[in-house]
Amino acid sequence: MTYSNAALLDALGDSTRREILDQLRNGPRAVGEIAAGMTISRPAVSQHLRVLKESGLVAETRQGTRHYFSIAPDGIGELRAYLDGLWGDALAGFVRHVAKKEQGS
Repeated sequence: MTYSNAALLDALGDSTRREILDQLRNGPRAVGEIAAGMTISRPAVSQHLRVLKESGLVAETRQGTRHYFSIAPDGIGELRAYLDGLWGDALAGFVRHVAKKEQGS
């Protein structure tokens, strides 16, 4: 599945969502576990998780009545590819700049 770069970046634009992703780095967690470590309500955590899920950055699995969330490798992979592309463009621009400077010297 292909995710929108804008949706990926927008999802990361909120510090609460970045905090949730940091919590998920250690593995899947239930909504209640995530909310227990935060200063916002459980329903607010659920809303942030919805945004992260819709953007493709987290995946949801259900076990009975519990919902577990984990980092979604595909979404993170697409985000990384986008950032790697930006980095590649920046390096290419730097190489062009240096080459022009050397030609002008």
